[in-house]
Amino acid sequence: MIINHPLLGPRDAQEFVYLGDANLIDRPDPSSSTALDDFHDYLYLRDNPAGSHRELWFHEQGDRSWLVVTRDTTTHEITHVELASEYAKRQGRDR
Repeated sequence: MIINHPLLGPRDAQEFVYLGDANLIDRPDPSSSTALDDFHDYLYLRDNPAGSHRELWFHEQGDRSWLVVTRDTTTHEITHVELASEYAKRQGRDR
């Protein structure tokens, strides 16, 4: 599988480490009154979608950047790749 890195161009997926759902960027607020339940859900409940899905990938054998890759889980076709920092800014989070 080839991941089209936004800064470095096409790279083999073997250079990357898959972390999981891109929603992991949206950590719960630890000061919330429901923080315990929120963190339980954040850590242990995962969707297993068939179809288009946003995922976090780390470029371990390259520039060590984090990417959000939109990939079809049934065909492995990658439709979009962006830096995780840009994704977080677009979502209104500064991480």
